[in-house]
Amino acid sequence: MPATATESNTLTGQTIRWKFEDSPTAGGSYEHTFNEDGSVSFSMLKDGKAGQKKGTPTRVDKYASFAVAPEVQMVSYLSPESGFTLTVAMNFETKKIYGFASNEKEWHPVAGTMEIVK
Repeated sequence: MPATATESNTLTGQTIRWKFEDSPTAGGSYEHTFNEDGSVSFSMLKDGKAGQKKGTPTRVDKYASFAVAPEVQMVSYLSPESGFTLTVAMNFETKKIYGFASNEKEWHPVAGTMEIVK
């Protein structure tokens, strides 16, 4: 019998800042807000600083997240602007993130750190 995927909603209402150290966006910081309606909004931060967002936040209508372990959440979404799918595992204990960004032509491993904003 196949396993059933059960999504987690533990990210709902949280804003989490990701700083990528290893990826095509190395050095970039992004704030992600996981909304009650199942959407996620994200913004690149100017010079990595909170409150200094570059441009209008991008809204993605649907994201999925799963609890991989008590301290690890995996989240994935497809960005409508870039066409990239971003899948990231967040370790809330170590504050490390690891994942993959891909589209039909490119694939990149990503790594960095995370900070809970709210």
